[in-house]
Amino acid sequence: MSELGARVGSLTTRARTALVIGVGAVGLLVAGLVAPASAAGTLVDIVLREATLSSALRLSVPITLAALGGILSEKAGVINIGLEGLLIIAAFAAIYVADLTGGVWTGFLGGVLAATVLAALFGVVVIEFRADQIIAGLAVWLIALGLAPFASQVIYGGPNSPSVTTPGSLTTPVLSELPVAGALFDASPTVYLMFLAVGVTWYLLNRTRFGRWVQASGERPEALDTAGISVSRVRYGAIVLSGVLSGMGGAALSLDLGQFTGTGPTMVNGKGFIAIVAYLFGNYNPIGAFLATLLFGGLDAIQTALQLQNVGIPNPLIRVIPFVTVIVVLALVGRTRIPAAAGDQYESGEK
Repeated sequence: MSELGARVGSLTTRARTALVIGVGAVGLLVAGLVAPASAAGTLVDIVLREATLSSALRLSVPITLAALGGILSEKAGVINIGLEGLLIIAAFAAIYVADLTGGVWTGFLGGVLAATVLAALFGVVVIEFRADQIIAGLAVWLIALGLAPFASQVIYGGPNSPSVTTPGSLTTPVLSELPVAGALFDASPTVYLMFLAVGVTWYLLNRTRFGRWVQASGERPEALDTAGISVSRVRYGAIVLSGVLSGMGGAALSLDLGQFTGTGPTMVNGKGFIAIVAYLFGNYNPIGAFLATLLFGGLDAIQTALQLQNVGIPNPLIRVIPFVTVIVVLALVGRTRIPAAAGDQYESGEK
């Protein structure tokens, strides 16, 4: 026992957290299998449903794509908390263009373009005019939060748009029939686009020259400048890419549902801010951010299903499960190291 205790004590905080979560998950699984009629049994049944994984993947798409955009921007030294606004403007633009042209993927491109333009304007404000990045990011969010519902009101006579055609799903024969895992082979094209974006972003950051420039821009911009590389251009590139990725997320969100909803906080409903938490949780690693988002998406899918079951817990408490769990996990995994120059302004020739 003492040897086991010593080994556990030598583990890192993240490893101990993973161990505790793993032991808890196994204990819950055993309890659910032994007593299927209990609350634990109901929870295990929900977790093992194919519909739960399918819902988790769908919920993860806009958050993951926005998180990837946030990683690129902040890795380059620009904190972009306007991801929520980029998602909102892309969600509306995608539906509007799809309704105008009758093409789902034309609408998708329209959403990406709208978010990219807004991200580029954000870049001009923070790089050329050296505005405070946090304030500028909040401005992006507030502008989109007001502009998208207003545009919907002017065009459609209300904050909610009419329905448009959705992308549907891509189904792989035989594999889609697999229990639980079949959800991976019967999903919206945007889910596969998310997987591709995670891999491409990881490769871009870790295996390309531009990725090295991005990381240098956020860590030691003066070294990048000394090497003859324009810090401003690298940051512009990263910000524009964050707009492209966030635009993909916002367009996927509205097109998969076939409608833009502009009431209250709009259909985006905080997903851009959750994306920031996801990439912080994933420590600026695209794969880590995706896994963090999938955790949140899975918890969100589970709480939605739990509300339809009589488990003896009030629904308001069930609804906060994803948020409480994320806060607890963030508290346990330790500090995330942000890029050294994130949020700092830089001009060529500065020391």
